[in-house]
Amino acid sequence: MPHPRPGRTGPPHRDPGLQPERTTMAWGRTMLTFVVVAALFLRWVPRHGPFVLVLLLLAVLTAAAVCLTQRRRYARSARGIARDEPTPEVGAVLATAAAVLVLGALGLWVVLVLA
Repeated sequence: MPHPRPGRTGPPHRDPGLQPERTTMAWGRTMLTFVVVAALFLRWVPRHGPFVLVLLLLAVLTAAAVCLTQRRRYARSARGIARDEPTPEVGAVLATAAAVLVLGALGLWVVLVLA
C-alpha cells in the first residue's frame, strides 16, 4: 500500500499507534493548561497587584507559542515516523519546562513577598 501524500485523505505516516496524533493532543493539553493558569493569574490581580499581569502575559505567550508551532511539530513527527527516523522536540520541551519554572518561581514570589 503506497504511503499517502499530504493533501490526500489519511495520515501522512503508517504508524498504527498514531503517535503524532497522541503527541499533538498532549501539546494541546499543555496549551490549555497555560490558558487556565493565565485565568488563575487574572484572579490574583486585585489581591497581588499589577505585577501579576506579567505572569498572565507569560502564560498567554507560552500558550500562543505552543499553538502556533503545533502544525510544524506534527508534520515533523509524521515525516520522522514515515522515514523511521523520528526525532524528539527537545527545544520545545525545554522551552516549555523553562516557562513552567519561571511561572512557578514568580508565582511563589508574588504570593510570599507581595502578599
